Amino acid sequence: MVNTPRIVVAAAASGHGKTTVATGLLAALTARGMTAAGFKVGPDYIDPTYHSLACGRPGRNLDPSLVGEDLVAPLFAHGATGAQVAVVEGVMGLYDGRSGEGDFGSTAHVARLLDAPVVFVVDATGQGRSVAALLHGFRSFGSVRLAGVVLNRVGSDRHEEILREACEEVGTPVLGVLRRAGAVAVPSRHLGLVPAAERSGAAVDAVRAMGALVEDGVDLGEVLAVAHSAPPLAVTPWSAAEAVRAAAEAAGARQAGLEADGTSAEAGDRPVIAVAGGPAFTFGYAEQAELLRAAGAEVVHVDPLRDEALPRGTAGLVVGGGFPEVYGDELAANKPLRDAVRALAAANAPIAAECAGLLWLARSLDGREMCGVLDAEAVLTERLTLGYRDAVAVSGSVLADPGTRVTGHEFHRTAVTPQAGPSPAWAWRGRSAEGFVQGGVHASYLHLHWAGHPGFARRMVRAACA
Repeated sequence: MVNTPRIVVAAAASGHGKTTVATGLLAALTARGMTAAGFKVGPDYIDPTYHSLACGRPGRNLDPSLVGEDLVAPLFAHGATGAQVAVVEGVMGLYDGRSGEGDFGSTAHVARLLDAPVVFVVDATGQGRSVAALLHGFRSFGSVRLAGVVLNRVGSDRHEEILREACEEVGTPVLGVLRRAGAVAVPSRHLGLVPAAERSGAAVDAVRAMGALVEDGVDLGEVLAVAHSAPPLAVTPWSAAEAVRAAAEAAGARQAGLEADGTSAEAGDRPVIAVAGGPAFTFGYAEQAELLRAAGAEVVHVDPLRDEALPRGTAGLVVGGGFPEVYGDELAANKPLRDAVRALAAANAPIAAECAGLLWLARSLDGREMCGVLDAEAVLTERLTLGYRDAVAVSGSVLADPGTRVTGHEFHRTAVTPQAGPSPAWAWRGRSAEGFVQGGVHASYLHLHWAGHPGFARRMVRAACA
């Protein structure tokens, strides 16, 4: 049983203040000496970077589409281990799920899976008594428990009075009132908010401002009471070691370079797998590194904007998503590291690259020289490509056997020509095969959550040991 007090922060739509409230709650509760854990519904990599800044723990994602319904509560329990309270930030509107599948993958879906009460954020700009109808509609439409409301962007004392009276009409407790505040604004660009890792001191200041705004305007005692009203969860926390062990057993592996439990036999045998990070490569799920370690790897980090060499002994490389198009000049200038990555690929070492990683491995990005591992050109475009993809592996690779089925997510404004190599990575309905499998390289636009496919980590480590 897991008995972590928890709330889900939701709203009627994107842009209403979920990130401000969720991040502010984490910061304010942490400032009071509590251990808080932050989560984000859906595939978004950026909001969790602000959660992490606010509470000093990895921000984690809960996405039924990427990992399956059965893993949501175990992953929550894993991420909330040792926390006194958990705050789960929703995605889009409360009932907005995967297109064509009702509310599957929505904030409401995850709230039900976690049996968690919902704190509803209302952007009160231009609203008066009509907020009562809004709250009544959201309370009566679905099966989640809307435990209270935070009124955001309230203009004046009189405005607050009108809104409070409306909430009282429909019996919805007001947990907080936030006035308009420019200091909490987070800048955006072509793919949404700017990740916290890119903003450095400015991000710290913004998180501090969110915490102060929430401390000032929200009744934290009432929020904690709502969080404590969540019943115990009958669930076993997810374990990377157990996930790798199960993947090994499913593959029929017992003694194939790794022990049956998926870990290296000797600490000295642990292959070094570098994971790209820094401002240009900020997209990644915390469970990926945990799975690699559980599979026997020594995980180290490399910043392609700063480091001119791969970490000593690197036998594999993981490059996730991010914004290489913003840092193209700096990446192009780091020729020593580009040469080292090209040499690693030439040695058939395992390299797994997603989206930004695909662009970095290409020959060029917007005319600037990249690693040249792939015979492809990448450019920034005006078109946003966004959505879940039910994909199948076309070619066998360091990650998957041909025919392996996954659900991933695309999120980019770039294009690669050609979109696939002689041995493509994935194919899905409505699109020709895409991505590149060559030697030990697997590169694609598709973002994957490895907790849903722990065998990827096992295969990656085995390839690094070869």
